[in-house]
Amino acid sequence: MTMLKILVGVFLCLSSVVSGQYDDGFLQVDYENLSYNDISDPEEATPTPCKSTELTKWDKLFSMLENSQMRENILLQYVDEIIKVELQSIRDEMHQFVANFAGTCTNAIDSASTRITSQLEGKLMQIAERIGDTNTVHQSQHYKVLEQLLVASQDTAYRLSKIESAWQNGAEAQGLHSKFKQQDVSVYTGLEKVMDSMAYDLQKTRAELQLSQKWVAQHFLPSGCEVALLFPMRSRKIFASVNPAASMTLDSFTACIWSKVTDALNKTVLFSYGTKRNPYEIQLSLSQQSAVLSVGGDTYSTVAANAATVGEWAHFCGTWSSNEGNASLWVNGELAATSTGVAEGHPIPDGGILQLGQEKNGCCVGGFDEKLAFSGKLTGFNIWDKVLDKEQIAHLAKGEGSCSTRGNVVGWGVTEILPHGGAQYIH
Repeated sequence: MTMLKILVGVFLCLSSVVSGQYDDGFLQVDYENLSYNDISDPEEATPTPCKSTELTKWDKLFSMLENSQMRENILLQYVDEIIKVELQSIRDEMHQFVANFAGTCTNAIDSASTRITSQLEGKLMQIAERIGDTNTVHQSQHYKVLEQLLVASQDTAYRLSKIESAWQNGAEAQGLHSKFKQQDVSVYTGLEKVMDSMAYDLQKTRAELQLSQKWVAQHFLPSGCEVALLFPMRSRKIFASVNPAASMTLDSFTACIWSKVTDALNKTVLFSYGTKRNPYEIQLSLSQQSAVLSVGGDTYSTVAANAATVGEWAHFCGTWSSNEGNASLWVNGELAATSTGVAEGHPIPDGGILQLGQEKNGCCVGGFDEKLAFSGKLTGFNIWDKVLDKEQIAHLAKGEGSCSTRGNVVGWGVTEILPHGGAQYIH
């Protein structure tokens, strides 16, 4: 306890000394007195610290360090409090901003979405109008060609009437007197000239008609067909898969398709149906200009020569019956080839794969061979579970609305047909 009192007394004495020696916290140093910075001899120091009025150099230095450190701590504490206050203020302002403008941002996003949706709908409407305009132009061109043909036919009828009248005039001239023989010769001479002119006009009209038919065949789909499948190139990745609407267990069938081939090799597949056990159950293919119908395998084939022309539409129908193995191949509504004993007594099994433009024979990666792929356009693909008669087949190839008559196993425009690779639907 005595020691504690002594320490308190020393601390009070030092405080009084420091307060007397400092003016506003600054140390006054006398640089003229050279002996001021000397350290005093311990023997000369005053024995009673409470009565001492002078501080040593080291005491002053320690006091300055303590004061500077205290001020630094106070300043740091003050800065820390200011930062905390400012951060809290910024946080409150941010919360207030979000609360005030959240609804505005949501409305802006909704309005932007509505505007983008309306723009997309406008673009779609423009595209639809362009497609409609294109169809209108094609129809108008087709009507112009038909009008030209009608005018040519009317002109032909007029010229034929002139020929008939000329022949009648010639017959009347034969009954006249001999003095009119010279006039008869002039009539026959004029008739020959009319016949020559008529023959020339007929040849010219025929050439124009052939050109117009060729142009129509290149730019238009078959009658009644609104869409077609385009196979832009020969590739093992480009084909179309068909999901039949009914079972493929068949004792007889009729399969028809429109084809416009870009190039035909030794074997170019139009459509193929096969199972794991037999990938060649049903297949219609082209071999150069010939059409080939296979049933039950490659050994049972029906071939129609000169059936396909590159760049022109052609209609193919293949029929088959298991009872007697009769198979027929029809080209553009006309019977082109028949065979007997084709897969006689062999039923077509269900559970296989039906596809357009390729055959899945398991030879290559993915099961497709690039050399067998089809390139061109296909449309009007239908399969019936019976053999159609010749009138029905002729109507499919030559009648109006060819694609509107649909099969009960596969119906074009109704049955799901999915293009793969680069195949796509076109109008």
